[in-house]
Amino acid sequence: MSKISVINLQDFRTPLSRVFTGRDRGIEVRNASKIDILEVESDEILIKIPEDIGSINPSFLEELLLNVVTKLQPEVFFKKIHFENNGRYKITNDLQEAVERILREETALVH
Repeated sequence: MSKISVINLQDFRTPLSRVFTGRDRGIEVRNASKIDILEVESDEILIKIPEDIGSINPSFLEELLLNVVTKLQPEVFFKKIHFENNGRYKITNDLQEAVERILREETALVH
């Protein structure tokens, strides 16, 4: 049986806010959600997005997902980390941009 961990972004939401934005906030949520620990302990992680969220900026996602994207690389990351959103906001483009930025920065640091 596989272990699925859930991170509900509602738990880390600024009251009345409809966006998740900023590198500092991404770091805060990464630490508070313990996503790096959950990644090691879980077979899958489900990240729930509140229905009324209007945007999650790539800068926030970069910091939230930095360590798991770097460790897993995109192929495994997209199999292990899933997002659920029943609202109008679609994370696909912002998520892809964040992953590309993380990998670009990782490559720049190595060379």
